[in-house]
Amino acid sequence: MDSLTNELGWSGSLAKSDLMLAWSQIAGAETAEHSHPVGITDAVLSVQCDSTAWATQLRHMRTMIMTRIAQEYPDAGIESVRFLAPDAPSWKRGSRSIPGRGPRDTYG
Repeated sequence: MDSLTNELGWSGSLAKSDLMLAWSQIAGAETAEHSHPVGITDAVLSVQCDSTAWATQLRHMRTMIMTRIAQEYPDAGIESVRFLAPDAPSWKRGSRSIPGRGPRDTYG
């Protein structure tokens, strides 16, 4: 089976999907409760976090996570991990949006 997947060029895609499914083993059970991988684009694994605090914590764990990925899933070709915090509201959209720099301090 390994020779067939290598011959057809599926080993990288299979390794990427295995990595996505095994996130709790890579990051740890507690960490996986507060984060989940959302995709792989251009050798960058994107991980969505529950809060900015968890995104910061995972950024501190980046070296450990990258080492595990490189050891256990070398065929996935992951070169970097990006940790995403929850989206903040944008002031750039909406019916009352004004082009330009936006609200600034008007005192002084």
